[in-house]
Formats: sequence, structure tokens, C-alpha cells
Amino acid sequence: MKKTALVALAAGVATTLALAACTSSGTTSSSSAATGSADWILGTSDTITALDPAGAYDIGSWNLQYSLFQQLVVMPANSATETPDAAASCKYDDPKTLTCKLKANQKFSNGDVMTSKDVLFSMQRNLKINDPNGASTLLASISNGKTEGQDLAEGAITTPDDTTVVFHLNAPDTTFIKVLTTAAGSIVDSKVFPADKLLADASVIGSGPYALAAYKPGEQAVLKKNPNYAGDRMGKANQIFVQFYKDASPLKQAVSAGEVDVAWRTLSPVDLADLKTKGQQDVVEGQGSEFRYWVWGFNSAVGKEAAVRKAAAYLIDRDAIATKAYNGNVTPSYSIVPPGFAGQKDSFKTVYGATPNLEAAKKVLADAGVTTPVPLTIGYTPQHYGPNAVDETTQLMNQLNASGLFTAKMTSAEWKQYQTLYKQNAYDLWMLGWYPDFLDADNYLAPFLVKGGFFKNGYNNDQVNSWVGAEQAETDTAKRATILGQLQDQAAADVPLIPSWNGKNIAVSSKKVAGVKDTLDPSYIFRMWMVSKSG
Repeated sequence: MKKTALVALAAGVATTLALAACTSSGTTSSSSAATGSADWILGTSDTITALDPAGAYDIGSWNLQYSLFQQLVVMPANSATETPDAAASCKYDDPKTLTCKLKANQKFSNGDVMTSKDVLFSMQRNLKINDPNGASTLLASISNGKTEGQDLAEGAITTPDDTTVVFHLNAPDTTFIKVLTTAAGSIVDSKVFPADKLLADASVIGSGPYALAAYKPGEQAVLKKNPNYAGDRMGKANQIFVQFYKDASPLKQAVSAGEVDVAWRTLSPVDLADLKTKGQQDVVEGQGSEFRYWVWGFNSAVGKEAAVRKAAAYLIDRDAIATKAYNGNVTPSYSIVPPGFAGQKDSFKTVYGATPNLEAAKKVLADAGVTTPVPLTIGYTPQHYGPNAVDETTQLMNQLNASGLFTAKMTSAEWKQYQTLYKQNAYDLWMLGWYPDFLDADNYLAPFLVKGGFFKNGYNNDQVNSWVGAEQAETDTAKRATILGQLQDQAAADVPLIPSWNGKNIAVSSKKVAGVKDTLDPSYIFRMWMVSKSG
């Protein structure tokens, strides 16, 4: 059977889209097999915010973007050291100057030649557009630092010739080369993308291993091997179909029935256990660094009270959440930084303990003169973080209310609306999840703690901002670890957020599929180009 027909049958995709996918390549599973892999289907419940790299900062969007776009350097699977992609080399001349040399004769999928001007254009437009759902905050080291009128800092990028890009950072930053491995560092075609607004999803083109052949939001994306790509991430299959599901239930049904070849993000712990028991598909586990946490709104009457934030930190029962909401598939977290990263420190356990402490919670509220019970609105999004997000929220709400110190209620919104609402102070406390942009403790600190973080919760501590700059500049490993520890201690003292748990990287795949285990690393980049399927 043709793969396009199977996809349309499996998820009810419009016939016109299935035909477009077939017409775009004229290939079938059997013809792809001749090149090393049959076409295959990835099923996911992730939501796409935008395919334009300037418009998204979430795992679903980024994982499609990684296949569509090149970055100057990339992070190979199971590695913490970046390697060249669009660049032939990227090296620090000093902690404030990074020089990258592009590979010669590189082209976008439409045939346009890539030059250093495209790199400059890509970085500048990301900063200028400053999309509320985008990741321009990651480019702070080349930003002018303005809240209004954000732009590339004057002289931050120079292009001496068509293949040379020099980054002149506004402060020493040894992590900036890792930022360039993220989707925020994706290179776009300056002849196609507008400088001041996002490009429509269906129109995006890049220079990555795959090109977008067809796209229907919420239903299907069709990726076709990019004939102009000549890097090290060469795709194995001629076509890959990404099938989107609203939640875990139909995704589980699809992978159980063989209607998708790989299911990744997000199946419930119960579904994973059931699939593992039946043994018809492989349940593949990789090392994870997923982080779930609760953010306080410092602009709300409740969240701005330090005593309230600390009381909740005393009351949260992480073991109950891990056991009752996730069947023990996650590990309680007591720091912003997950275990295994240099400088990691369980500061929340030191300050608030490993188990709930009702008396300490009562005391901190009484000492501050806070009237109890404290009304609290807790926000969560029902699909984006999987089907158990509601269970976790319910657990936390019940724990707080059972103390008699809170009258908490929970409310939800779909992902796109949710991102807007929490920035508009719709919640006192809200759930977010984190998958690292790059594998370094800084990526669990700077995005959360500097000037309100990417979620703009209103938290700002000058000492914290200074320490982040210091650890980014520090080249001595021991000294840097000390600063990282200070940052985690301060986060526990100020409680801008409450850590909840760390999770694994898990996928379910057909027994005909290879390469899935190889990409399930702590970066949570699903490297579709590494996956193959026997014909």
C-alpha cells in the first residue's frame, strides 16, 4: 500500500493533502527502500506553534524545524560537544568573539545560495520580530537589550565576506556557541522570509536535510528529502510523514494498529506499560532531562507574596505526584537543574525538605501576617504536556487545599492560548515543562531567572542576573560550579518557581524501525534523519 494512502486512512487526513504528499515526490515506500529506508510515519500529540524559527520556543515546533533548517553548528546525539553543520568551523577568538566560516556552495531547498548575509539576517529578524512565543531571549548576547525596539546590537555581527560570520558578544559568553545549535539559531533565506513578520507555516523553506512538501496544521506535515543538502545529517528516507493527534488515546491506538511507525510525545505511563506488556511494538527508553515545574506570577496579588510561594514549596508532595499522576515513571525534582549536570545542587530539598512540612508552611505564613486560607488560581494546559498534566495539577491542588492554608482552583487553556494567558497574569501559579535547548546547567537557569525569564513572570533579582553573566563568562570549571550552586540556592530562597519532577525520553516504535534508540538522548531532539524503516 502507498504510504500516503495509509496516512490518510489512519488519521482521517484530507484526501487533497494525501494527494499533495504523493504528487510532491512521486515515491512510494518500496521506491524509498532502494535508498536505504522505506518512508515512515511519526505520530505525536505535540502542538506546533510556528514553523518559522522566529515564532516558536517549544519542543513540537523545534523538532520539525531541526529537520527543515540548518544551524551553524549542531549537537550530535548523545554528545555535549557541538559539531559543524552549515559552518565548516566555529571558534572563539576570545570569550566575546566567535568566528564562523560557512561551508562553500551551500543552497536552500529552493536553490538560493546561502551566504553570511543570510546568517546575519536570520539572527536580526528573530530579535526584531521578538515574537511573544519565540526564542529571541536566547540571543541576548547579541541583542541591544531593549524591551521595546529589540534589535541586533550595533556591530554584534559582521560579515567580512560571503562565508565569514563574526559574532561580537556584548559580554563574555562561553555558552553562546551552544545557543547557535538550537532552533533559535536556524538560518533562513533572506530572499524568502520577511524581515519584520513571521512567514506562513506552509511557505517555510530551509537548507536542512528535509524540505516541507505539505502541511496542514493539527493534522499532518510531509517532509521530503532535500536534494540540496550536503551535510552530515543526510536523511535515510525519501519522505517522512508527521501525524498530529489531539491527545494520547488516539496516538496509542494508531501505534498499536501499525498506523504510525513511531509514537513520540506523549503517551501516558499506563499506555506505555500496556504496550510494553503486549510486546508487539518496542518501548524504547533513552536518557532524559525533561523538567516539569510550576511558575509563580509575581504580578499577581498572591504570587508576589514571598511567604505564599514558600508555603506552597513546603507543602508540595513530589513523591505523591510521581506515583499517583505518573505511575512512578518520573523522579521528584528538588532543583531547577536536573541531576547529572555539572554544578547541580538540590537546593529546594535543603531549604524545604524532601517531604511536605505543614508546620513550616503555617509558620512562614503566620510570620508574614498572611490571612489564610489563601485563594489561588492554578493554570495548566491539557494536551501539550500529555494526558497526565491534569492529574498532576489535581494532585497539587488537593495537596494545597488539604493543608487548610489554601483554597486553590484549577483552570486550563489550549497551548497557544495558554502561552498568552500566563503572560497576561491569568494565573497565580502555572505549569510549564522544559526540554533543554542545549546540555548545560546554564540552560536551566538563564531562561528562567533573568529578568522574568522567557515566561515573563515579573521576577527580577539583580544579584541573580549578575551571577548568570558571571557563570556564562567563567572558563574555570570549579569556579563556575560554585556560581551555578549560588544560583540554585537563590532560586530556592526566592521561589520564582517550584521544581516538580524529571522524566525519561521514551518512544514506541514498530519492530521494522531502526535508529530510534540512537536519538533518544537528553537533548530531546528527535533526529528524524537518523531513523530508517525496512521495506
